[in-house]
Amino acid sequence: MRIGLYPGTFDPITLGHLDIIQRAMALVDRLVIGVAINRDKGPLFSLDERVEMVRSECAAIADRVGGEILVHPFENLLIDCARDVGASVIVRGLRAVADFEYEFQMVGMNRALDANIETVFFMADARRQAIASKLVKEIARLGGDVSKFVTPAVNDALIARYSA
Repeated sequence: MRIGLYPGTFDPITLGHLDIIQRAMALVDRLVIGVAINRDKGPLFSLDERVEMVRSECAAIADRVGGEILVHPFENLLIDCARDVGASVIVRGLRAVADFEYEFQMVGMNRALDANIETVFFMADARRQAIASKLVKEIARLGGDVSKFVTPAVNDALIARYSA
């Protein structure tokens, strides 16, 4: 069984993330979505909220394309998380050249830690290249419409969070 790991904070999960998840399912039998705890980023949504959002949004993808999608919170090194879940592939999405420079450095470090775990990159769909969770949160915080960037359920969660 080929297992992939797609890590991120998913704060919140966006249509860009969902595009990468759907396309990654063509490469693996099981995709583990690693929801990073990462206290340094000061997430808008709690870990439990982010895990539930990811689970909810990925259920339809798993039903549609087949395969298995699991959600796994983690706070350790990415390479250790990959080992923990039995992943042989780390899935990453790229939006722009700036993403590549950072990801290139991470691949080198991860390969030094475990040469048996490959990293594969998916270029963001052209319609999704501008989507970043950070920008989605900023737009929502300022009362803008983010419905083009997230699912209706995530949009509702953002509206509820910022109207509280």
